[in-house]
Amino acid sequence: MITIKNLYYKYPGAGDESAEAEEYALKDINLNICKGEFVAVVGHNGSGKSTLAKHMNALLTPTSGSITINGLDSGLPENVWQIRQCAGMVFQNPDNQIIATVVEEDVAFGPENLGVKTGEIRERVDDSLARVGMQGYALHSPHFLSGGQKQRVAIAGVLAMKPELIILDEPTAMLDPAGRKDVLDTVLGLNADNGITIVFITHFMDEAVRAKRVIVMDEGSAVMDGAPAEIFKHAGVLKEMGLDVPQVAELNRRLVVSGFDLPEGTLTIDEMVNELCLLKSKI
Repeated sequence: MITIKNLYYKYPGAGDESAEAEEYALKDINLNICKGEFVAVVGHNGSGKSTLAKHMNALLTPTSGSITINGLDSGLPENVWQIRQCAGMVFQNPDNQIIATVVEEDVAFGPENLGVKTGEIRERVDDSLARVGMQGYALHSPHFLSGGQKQRVAIAGVLAMKPELIILDEPTAMLDPAGRKDVLDTVLGLNADNGITIVFITHFMDEAVRAKRVIVMDEGSAVMDGAPAEIFKHAGVLKEMGLDVPQVAELNRRLVVSGFDLPEGTLTIDEMVNELCLLKSKI
């Protein structure tokens, strides 16, 4: 779905081409993301994760190197329209994406701009709202919804354009815990039930553990890439980069240091409860 080769990016005005590599927002990124994957991208502020996300639907194009989305080179202007039909983007603040005064009109905005026929737009709006659990709010004003509900409406608006890939740039950063859970559960369902490829940018490590794969960004480079259990066992390395580890992973590490016989890679509350019950049965 996404192939990134030797990607460098420098924001305009960041210096001339002979400047030091530190001026690049992205440096020598090489990644492949396959169709149907759920990938979390984590990193401290300024690590380059949002810049990378914007390359994935051609909001930004490489200074050097290349990125192809569903076989389309983002560096070719004639491909941009097709790329943005394939790759939908959800941003941190849903208020920046919601433009209509009625929920169903907002969801219909994207398909209308694609020239979709009226009858099909109606079907897409109803289907998209149902897939994010917001079908009962079609005639509501989005401005009276909670943050989590607004974000689900924003996701529905992207879904209505039938993307194969959705990039979410810290979509839960402005939400309370309940809203965060609703949005994450919605996105997980879209991946598991509909096979939509998901790239989920987050600074919440407890969200990253729900992904199948985690990419860690630091100083513009992809420095770690693997399954959550593999990534989060390197707690010391992550902390040196200014990142936390999931609370359960930290609890697991402290229990192991204290002499408890627990396996590495315990990341969720359910896993921890199971491991402690097994441990208790052996005593």
